[in-house]
Amino acid sequence: MTTVTEQDEGKPNLTSAGAIAQRMSQMEMLLSISRQVAANETLEEMLKTIIELTTEKTHSERGSIFLNDERTGELYTRYAQGHIRREIRILNNQGIAGHVFQSQQGIIIHDAYQDSRFDPSVDKETGFVTRSIICAPIRTAKGAIIGVVQSLNKQTGNYSEDDLKLLEAMTQQAAIILENTQQIERMEITRKLEMEFLEMVSDITSEIEIDNLLQKVIREATRLLQADRGTLFLNDEKTNELFSRVAMGGSIGEIRLPNHVGIAGAVFTSGETINIPYAYADLRFNPAFDKKTGYFTRSIICIPVANKEGRTIGVTQMLNKKGGAFNQEDESRLKAFTAQVAIALENAKLFEDIQRMKNYNESVLESMTNGVITINEEGIIATANAASLKILHVALDEVLKKPAREFFIDNPWIMEKVAQVSQAKKEEMLMDVEIGTPKGKVSANLTILPLISNDDKHLGTLIMIEDISSEKRMKSTMSRYMDPGVAAQLMGGGEDLLGGKSVTATVVFTDIRSFTTLTEELGPQGTVKLLNEYFTLMVDCIQEEGGMLDKFIGDAMMAAFGLPIPKGDDEDRAVRAAIAMINKLNGFNLKRTTEGKKSLHMGIGLNTDMVVSGNIGSPKRMDYTMIGDGVNLAARLESACKQYSAQILISENTYRKLRGTYRIREVDKVVVKGKTKPVSIFEVLDYHTDESFPNLMEVVNYFKDGLGHYQGGRFDKAIRGFQEALKLNPADALSALYIQRCETLQTHPPEGPWDGVYVMKSK
Repeated sequence: MTTVTEQDEGKPNLTSAGAIAQRMSQMEMLLSISRQVAANETLEEMLKTIIELTTEKTHSERGSIFLNDERTGELYTRYAQGHIRREIRILNNQGIAGHVFQSQQGIIIHDAYQDSRFDPSVDKETGFVTRSIICAPIRTAKGAIIGVVQSLNKQTGNYSEDDLKLLEAMTQQAAIILENTQQIERMEITRKLEMEFLEMVSDITSEIEIDNLLQKVIREATRLLQADRGTLFLNDEKTNELFSRVAMGGSIGEIRLPNHVGIAGAVFTSGETINIPYAYADLRFNPAFDKKTGYFTRSIICIPVANKEGRTIGVTQMLNKKGGAFNQEDESRLKAFTAQVAIALENAKLFEDIQRMKNYNESVLESMTNGVITINEEGIIATANAASLKILHVALDEVLKKPAREFFIDNPWIMEKVAQVSQAKKEEMLMDVEIGTPKGKVSANLTILPLISNDDKHLGTLIMIEDISSEKRMKSTMSRYMDPGVAAQLMGGGEDLLGGKSVTATVVFTDIRSFTTLTEELGPQGTVKLLNEYFTLMVDCIQEEGGMLDKFIGDAMMAAFGLPIPKGDDEDRAVRAAIAMINKLNGFNLKRTTEGKKSLHMGIGLNTDMVVSGNIGSPKRMDYTMIGDGVNLAARLESACKQYSAQILISENTYRKLRGTYRIREVDKVVVKGKTKPVSIFEVLDYHTDESFPNLMEVVNYFKDGLGHYQGGRFDKAIRGFQEALKLNPADALSALYIQRCETLQTHPPEGPWDGVYVMKSK
């Protein structure tokens, strides 16, 4: 026990005095820290001052301060001694700094590399070697932890508890000023962000082109949320699909998906925001797109985009926030952003629809063969399509934006009619009028219509000009006989094609069997109705193969292939058309049978030969047709179908030129009425089914064998061949016909040499 002697009385206690002096010195130091820190204007300058003071007072080589960012859950520093001066961010639960922040207790580490919480990557990046660390929480007067301070590598010896207490005291002294400055900085950042936000919204909403607008929206939204990628989907009401033409982070073109599928579809249909911190843990996420692109989706935020009426028109989707998951503030900012741009998006979409409609109308106008000129309410020509320029023989700059009275100065009657129509507000049609042009008069049909708004306001006048010149009249005539496209191609060759020429063509004749009897049952109206239905089917078959209808002859029909323009495979086209006609007739008969009506039967004859074609008739009535022996033979073959129980017969001229493969059998060698030279004829059987002609190819082979013996005069063998054919198909009337012929020839042998030729005695 220490005692105080008399000698000591009246003398000061040095130990107590030293402690008091030390405390006074520490207080002065802390006040000095407060003054020095407060003298700075920016947070960066304060951090620099605090680091310099703590490093000096703790006799350390280096120091740093990390402040907590409540919005992101990160510790950040904007200053560190040494060569590296930049903002560093770490999660506020990682590393030594994160441990101190979470535990709110300071620590001393004598060997950093032996501590599992230490992250050596910063040393590798900077070249600095950390040996020892002292780290303390930055605590406000109310006890709130706003960050941590740490000093590295004590210059002599090891860090002590006194060093830690000093470090805590120094940072606590500066904490109030730091907290206030941090709040001011946050307010300034918020204000700056708001100003940037307003400027950004102003820039975006000024854009009217939807593709440019989408690019701006995605770019700014991605930057605003610090996301890696973003996509804006708009709803296509016509297809019920969400589509996007722009996606940040990948060149993937337009994306389309049903508006109820996936996360985007769920947000669109529900109108509710979805925020997913871990995409692969959510069953609504489809990883197929990641597999396709090689991208890895971690976090997703997706919000609805609604218009001013509150109707959802799309969704905005952001992927992979940098530094973690999307938070509540991100959600609020993205909602505010999309609310501002939604009107611009809808306006841009409306503008695109209007532009598309405008382009569509212009395309329709330009594609019209009739001329169209519009005059606005001031009497100025507003539009003139290509057809009007061609008809009137003028250039666009001679018409557009010119006063209508000046343009039609040589046709004043047109403007008189325009005035009458404008006043009466009723259209007027003028048939077969003459319009003066720089290259002479043009015959035309003129239609003048008033242009009136919904509120009955006069907007101008529309003039439609239909060219009825000889070229157009001729084209109209040709379109009655053939496909309009073929007619247009024909007219491109000039009128000489119609003046008469000899060409090789395949002529087709058709006729309905027993039609006279049928008409007696149907009466006039029923007959006309039936013929119209029947001919509609038959003409379609001809035109589908590029053939030309020549004429209707009662219930018969004549057509040609190779006229007026040959196609190189006209014989095959004719045969295919004939097969199609029988098939169409079978379908037509099936319908008639179910309705309790009689079936129709027809015969078709085809022949390929030289014919004379051209416009034939009188000045009052001209028809494009064909004449010649080739035409007559086709007609004879159609008639012969009845005799041979066939539906399609073709001549050897057609048969030899066929390129395709068909089921065909030779029928006979005949001399038609009016001719002396025999011609081989063939039956086309491709329209048959297994039910209508069983064992078809076997029958054809036996029939061929029998026909060979017949033409060679071996009638016994011929009969056996035809009988074998009948065994396979008892309904083959042609085989039965030849058996009858052979038996007759056996009873009454032919006079003179037998050539196997049959002479037809009727047409």
